[in-house]
Order: sequence, then C-alpha cells, then structure tokens
Amino acid sequence: MTEIEKTKSELYERLHGIAEGADVGIAYHPDADWWGSHPFNELKGVEAISDAWSRLRTAMPDLERRDSIFIAGYSASDARPERDPSGDLIVASMGHLQGTFQRDLHGIPATSGVVHLRCCEAHRVVHGKIARSHVLIDFLDLMRQAGVWPIARSLGSECMWPGPRGSGGVRPEIARADTGRQSVATVLAMHSALGKFDGRSLESMPHGAYWTDRFLWYGPAGIGTTRGLDGFRAHHQVPFLTGFPDRRGSGHYMRVGDGDFAATGGWPSVVATHKGEWLGLPPTGRRVGMRVMDFYRLDGGLIAENWVPIDIIHLLLQMGVDVFARMRHLAGYPDAGLLRR
Repeated sequence: MTEIEKTKSELYERLHGIAEGADVGIAYHPDADWWGSHPFNELKGVEAISDAWSRLRTAMPDLERRDSIFIAGYSASDARPERDPSGDLIVASMGHLQGTFQRDLHGIPATSGVVHLRCCEAHRVVHGKIARSHVLIDFLDLMRQAGVWPIARSLGSECMWPGPRGSGGVRPEIARADTGRQSVATVLAMHSALGKFDGRSLESMPHGAYWTDRFLWYGPAGIGTTRGLDGFRAHHQVPFLTGFPDRRGSGHYMRVGDGDFAATGGWPSVVATHKGEWLGLPPTGRRVGMRVMDFYRLDGGLIAENWVPIDIIHLLLQMGVDVFARMRHLAGYPDAGLLRR
C-alpha cells in the first residue's frame, strides 16, 4: 500500500468518525486550520473545529456522512497563490451530510424531516494528520429544503446532487496516481481554454473540446444544474460572464487527481468585479473573491461530470446582500430596526 493509499484509507475512517461524534484530534493537528463556508469562515485549532461539528450534529442528531467522491493524491503545481501547493498530499471529498433536521442551524428553520446537506472538503495532510481543511457546505440549498428560499429563482435546475455515474467514486484503499495526473492535466487544459475569452464571442473559449457531448454540470444552489454545452452556456456561463466580465483565476490550493477523478479549489479561486446583473442582482461595482471547488469525473479522457460547490452566501455578502437576514425575514423574524444594521 502506497503512502497515498494508507493516508486515504485512514482518513476516510477518521472523517466518518468525526461526523458521528469522535474526537476531532484523531484526524487533526492541534493548531490546524478549518476554513468553511460563511458563517463558519476561518477557524483555528481543534476546539473551534470540534465546535463546528457539534453545531452540525446538534441540528441533525442522527447525522450521517454520505461520500459520493473520495480521492487522494499529491497536488500539481500552481505558481499564482502565495503558497504553491505542489507536492502537498491532499484528500478531497464530495457528498452529503444526511440526517433529520431537528434543530435550527444558523437560523435556518428545522423541518423535522430528512435533509441532504451538500458538503465538499479538501484536506492537506502532513505527517498523517490534517494541517488545513477547506469545507464548502451549501447552506443556501439547506434553505431551499427548509422552504425559505431567499434570492431570485435559479436559472438551472435545483436538485439533490447525484453521485458519479458508475461505482468508482469511493475506493478508500485504492489511489491511481498515473491516470490521476492525466485527469488533472485535462482539467487544467480546460481551465486554460476558459481563460482565452476575448470579451465578445463564446467561441473564443475552445473549452468544449474537453467535455463529453452530454456532460452534466452540477452548480451550487442559486445557479443549479445544467446539461451539455448549450445548457452550460445558457444557465451559467453567459450570466456569469455578464455579471463578472473581468473575472480571472487567482490560484488553487489543490490540483489533485485519482484515476478518472480530479479536484481543484481556491480560496479565493476567482476574483472579479460585479459589473452586470447576476442572480437577479443589478451591478454593484464591488470587487469580490469566490471560494470555489470543482470535482470532475472523466470518461475516455473527457470531462463527463463536474460538481461545483461555491460559497454563494459569502459571495453575495460581498455584494451587499445578507442572505441570512433575508432568510430570517422569510422565516418570520424580520429585522425591524435600522440601528442593528
């Protein structure tokens, strides 16, 4: 068993244990960082990490971790961020935290029914334990499930994210580095093609060459799911380019592949100026940073599925929209005082 496979297998068991209430210290260094979606944001140390998981388990006492993708590998290089992730051992996962939503979470009203909370993670492992985690949890989708949708209707389809086609997404004791490197290379070539937009024509971006004809793009709540190049353009790409015409990649903390799967992520991954309408909001002229991960499944060397967690709530907050305040209003707790703003 390789170092990657040993780490992958051990961390799979430990992360499932933490979700069920085990001591966070079984997987984390004492001073580890845990950077999560708003309102968790940037946490430090096992006590803070433990508190975050305690809040999730309080809301869903029968919390169960359901991984759809669980991969590991050494990260490829990226010279753009302050710290090049080259050679970092990364374990990344995409799936759901499933449970009965019995108590409010961050003010999101409990439903007393089963919910499926999207949760995507990337863990940098040093000497067998996690030094830093990036965790994107789709709280906006939980609001949808709770019946308090606080923003404009999504252009794409809102649904529970399916797992990858086939059965290869979760193999804790197997890591396929050689094919994983090729998967990452294909994904990065596609990213490069996206960066060739000339500001006028979608055809200036030759990224279509890296996707299968009927690929599925699973966006976060607020954007939704699309299929094929036409659907991707109509429901996501055109609105995104309209809203953020000067967007640019700002670097990744992971670029990892494992067989036919790959993942990238940045904090922020994209920076841009809000210059046009997006998600029903008029341009604000504000500069924003986007916390993004991408999980990919390739088929025959082409991208067949792409899951894209984005911290939409944090992004909208930078644009002057407090999604949680709107949600509280819809749940029956409006802010009636200017002095509290």
